[in-house]
Amino acid sequence: MKLLRIKDNSQQKKDVFSQVAKLTGKIADKTLEQLEREGVFVFPETVKDAEDITQDQMILQSVNDTYRSGNVMGFLGYGDERLVIESRFCGEGEDYFFQYLLDKVLDFPNIVDLDSDANQDNRLFNFLLFLFPYYLKSAMRKGLFKKYIRHRYNDGYVKGTIDVARHIEKNTPFVGNIAYSQREFSYDNSLMELVRHTIEFIKRKPYGNKLLIKVKDEVKLVIDATSEYEPCDRQKIIEQNKKNTVRHAYFREYLALQRLCLLILQHQKHQIGAGARQIYGILFDGAWLWEEYVNSLIEDVFYHPMNKGGKGAQRLFDGNVGLIYPDFISRNSEMRIIADAKYKPIDNIGNRDYLQVLAYMFRFDAKAGYYLYPEVEDSDDLKLWLNRGLTYEKNVMARDDISVTKHGLKIPVDALNYNEFSARIKTCEQEFKSALIF
Repeated sequence: MKLLRIKDNSQQKKDVFSQVAKLTGKIADKTLEQLEREGVFVFPETVKDAEDITQDQMILQSVNDTYRSGNVMGFLGYGDERLVIESRFCGEGEDYFFQYLLDKVLDFPNIVDLDSDANQDNRLFNFLLFLFPYYLKSAMRKGLFKKYIRHRYNDGYVKGTIDVARHIEKNTPFVGNIAYSQREFSYDNSLMELVRHTIEFIKRKPYGNKLLIKVKDEVKLVIDATSEYEPCDRQKIIEQNKKNTVRHAYFREYLALQRLCLLILQHQKHQIGAGARQIYGILFDGAWLWEEYVNSLIEDVFYHPMNKGGKGAQRLFDGNVGLIYPDFISRNSEMRIIADAKYKPIDNIGNRDYLQVLAYMFRFDAKAGYYLYPEVEDSDDLKLWLNRGLTYEKNVMARDDISVTKHGLKIPVDALNYNEFSARIKTCEQEFKSALIF
């Protein structure tokens, strides 16, 4: 197997990708939306609602004689070629930072490892399994999925369409029953049966029960709703769901869950990448993971409007005009602070980033703005004071009351194991938070 490792937000000569040339040819200059259609699983699935990751973002973008990677981390495969995109904070060994983000944000089991060359396909499969509780909980917030099902009956209480052929077959000689069918709104449908089959599949894994205990209430609801579940029906249920995908926009969370369940149940080592969808893998939005991780650190002192969930929407202008979602707004109204989570390196924070935060600061009467980003070096904060005056009048000078600060969380890159990394980053988290509490 041919394997290449690269890091996010990095630039590499095209020659480096020669060992995975076929895979590179399949993914270079293709958007996330295109890769999703070809079988790659992208998390979070609602890329169209994210600000830092968009449908037209590319995994590998050609820049002269180099390829440039973005905020995406994960794993891709094609034939016998594998590409692992690690976080840029991965040291010589394992990618502890990526693992830590998954653990803190998605509560992944602490066995995620992108290091073993021989078991990349198993790593991919584990990722899919570990995401199941998140997607199940997200979908079930809309309630159990319900749709019309045509049930066939043969009794004396006719309520639907009489099935003449079946009636003759079943009721000759006539004994008082009528064969008929009726469309009924039911929770026990092909999609909920698919979810039930996935639950039963995961239960048989060594860590299955530990994984499902996080969503035990949702699992119970699914089991109670699928009274017609039969283990031998799995392939039939899979085929029904492949032909009838969820289409209604309101149930898009169920569409994502349906797709995940199909990937899990159809996974076979010897079939990975077979057929029309030859590119496969799973990609994580590093910017989204970083923002949710930062929120877990500072949620007690900052509001966190969520554009994906439509929560905490703010408006720039009167009349419900100018929808905005600042990443973080301090709860302290006396000394209001606007903070923006940025996964990219400090040197890449500029231009549009400055304009966005300054607009938010003006809207919320904030004198201080912060960019919260991960960093390797033990560097001090960079504070930028807003200018006043014009170059035409030769009176430009720094104000002393309005500033934006680039404030980094230091990420250990030389930890010997995951436990050491966790202990060291917790110390860094305390230092990071202390600068944001006023």
